[in-house]
Amino acid sequence: MSSRRPARLGVTDASRADIKQDYIILDAIHGLGMLYADQGKPGEAEKMYQRALEGKEKALGRDHTSTLDTVNNLGLLYADQGKLGEAEKMYQRALEGYEKAVGRDHTSTLDTVNNLGTLYADQGKLGEAEKMYQRALEGRKRALGPEHTLTLDSIHCLAILNKDLGNLGEAEKMYQRALEGYEKAVGRDHTSTLDTVNNLGLLYANQGKLGEAEKMYQRALEGYEKALGPELAASYIPALNTVYNLGLLFASQGDIGRARAMYLRALVGYQKVFGDDHPRCQSLRGCLTTLETSAKRVLSVHTKADGMRRPSIDIPRPYVHGTKSASRTNRLLKKFGLR
Repeated sequence: MSSRRPARLGVTDASRADIKQDYIILDAIHGLGMLYADQGKPGEAEKMYQRALEGKEKALGRDHTSTLDTVNNLGLLYADQGKLGEAEKMYQRALEGYEKAVGRDHTSTLDTVNNLGTLYADQGKLGEAEKMYQRALEGRKRALGPEHTLTLDSIHCLAILNKDLGNLGEAEKMYQRALEGYEKAVGRDHTSTLDTVNNLGLLYANQGKLGEAEKMYQRALEGYEKALGPELAASYIPALNTVYNLGLLFASQGDIGRARAMYLRALVGYQKVFGDDHPRCQSLRGCLTTLETSAKRVLSVHTKADGMRRPSIDIPRPYVHGTKSASRTNRLLKKFGLR
């Protein structure tokens, strides 16, 4: 009776199997970094990304596209933390690596180009930001088509930039173009659609169209709650930003009661996500203090018109919902509506 001996893996096959296993583990660690970043836990996210990066550099090399995905996402994380210099280094490394590995017009390259545009905009380098956004837009049109969500993301970014440049008419056209595209591609209640609705509200507020601004904010907020459920929306950062923006709008109109309600609602959510010492929480407490001071002031000031003078309140900068394209993993999550 003969027995069949198990086939041995050659050295090359064994090495490939080890590399594949390492890749799966490292990609999972990278995914944990994304999860922590989305949960507002930047410290934990950075640890995961750094661990994934060191492992990928060792197992796959510095210029492997998977390594560059993690480099790009570290750039996103640093940008969200306000570490713009470190973010730029990460983006530049990722961009150079992608251009070398997959070419100038590959979608991964264009994602990082778009992220660099957002970084330059945050640094006030609006001319450089526009060049990056235009490059990303033209490249995405060629690679993906004019109606693809990533193409629409670039249009959305250019709309934000035009608003910052004071080109409000052009900004409105681009917001409307992005909004129509998102509604067609992913639906009225998708988070990308709602982000654009929020930003249209900001634009209308800047134009003095306060009634239209409120309609946009309310649509965005109701949409987030419908898409995510009230409980999750109560700690979802874009939804909280819209609540905050509604507070700013009501405060600018002298509607102290509704402004206070929105500020408190946003504050509770931000504290849950970021912790009590986060700058957004500190800013909101300042807004609430300003409201209380204004409320006390108007109690003693009456007018013939309606018995109450509208207070003058200094309004902080509202929150714009930007678009950021992170990696192949990120795009897969977006495809299935998980991001």
